[in-house]
Amino acid sequence: MTSAIERSYNEAKELYAKHGIDVDQVLERLAQIKISMHCWQGDDVRGFLNRDQDLTGGIAVTGNYPGAARTPEELRADLEKAFSLIPGKHKVNLHAIYADTEEKVDLDALEPRHFAKWVDWAKEQGLGLDFNPTCFSHEKSSDGFTLSHPDADIRRFWIDHCKASRRIGAYFGEQLGQTCVTNVWVPDGYKDIPADRLAPRRRLKESLDEVFAEPLNPAHNLDAVESKVFGLGAEAYTVGSHEFYMGYGIQNNKLICLDAGHFHPTEVISNKLSSLSLFAEGILLHVSRPVRWDSDHVVILDDELLDIGRELVRGDLLAKTHIGLDFFDASINRVAAWVIGTRNTIKALLRAMLEPAEALRQAELAGDYTTRLALSEEFKTYPFGAVWDYYCEKMGVPVREQWLADVKAYEQEVLLKRG
Repeated sequence: MTSAIERSYNEAKELYAKHGIDVDQVLERLAQIKISMHCWQGDDVRGFLNRDQDLTGGIAVTGNYPGAARTPEELRADLEKAFSLIPGKHKVNLHAIYADTEEKVDLDALEPRHFAKWVDWAKEQGLGLDFNPTCFSHEKSSDGFTLSHPDADIRRFWIDHCKASRRIGAYFGEQLGQTCVTNVWVPDGYKDIPADRLAPRRRLKESLDEVFAEPLNPAHNLDAVESKVFGLGAEAYTVGSHEFYMGYGIQNNKLICLDAGHFHPTEVISNKLSSLSLFAEGILLHVSRPVRWDSDHVVILDDELLDIGRELVRGDLLAKTHIGLDFFDASINRVAAWVIGTRNTIKALLRAMLEPAEALRQAELAGDYTTRLALSEEFKTYPFGAVWDYYCEKMGVPVREQWLADVKAYEQEVLLKRG
């Protein structure tokens, strides 16, 4: 007997088919897209190597909602719960401070074996892993500088850490059969106006050249570099600006990371994708939601997220774009934050795939801007929700807000017992 969800889906299919949109094919395509879900939402960016270290590098997490993960086992359990409520098979994005080891080891001495438990778990779950060196929350980053530090010994520490991180990323890719993206971001910068803007950037370039000197199999590891307009404690000058990393990435065939919160509040990354795609080796996205600036709020289905989805789909950029999330909110249930943000990111891609992109392009080329606007507006109320509900049911995850009951039960049974 046909369910109400399936009936609504079939009716929606008929409407979309009138515009040449094959919804069944859209869902097959959507199921192939992997979102890299960031582990640091689960424990407020504490990690397990230096849990007592204060957050630095302009990173701040607000809120004290109960149930933050305290161990790798707890974090993996929370991730499993979140993934059970999200359609599709995806990836987990790890920072170096999330090493799962009893050994006392500093960042520059990390090796693949310190992440073996993460790899075993990812194999069991059918997940991929991405990676990031952790160039913050460490005594050697206390003055706000890492790879561009004027002290050669401190620079050496961070260079060695980033080298180690690339090898760990390659290990992930080799073991899991899914390419790992290893993303380099550093918080380096000055609170007030510097006397010399060039020298730190020259040091950063030289450090990166050394970090990336070791050739690694691109099937196992892809390198990315991430910019920022400014940060707390680096309000006047950020060494790794967008212009710096755009130039470096294009010159050295690295993925260029665009973080939704790392630009001026009036800028959006959706408008940068088409330009960057013409010149960059590839793109890494950190999908976030800035409020005022880089506040890393949980991703909602807002205009910018929808525009990011449209640009990726209409420009056929999904093959060269790696989509990851980057937000942390300790004022709400952390598992719910993952579920809301990831489901919304997938929804934005689905919504874009269900729009008459070719008809809009043809109207634009013909100068028929009336049709372009009319179709764009009418499709905003097409039955996208019916397709999403069917996709969730087909993928074996809760439909609509039903997932919230599972999270609330998990909170009572697991999270609140952590003290």
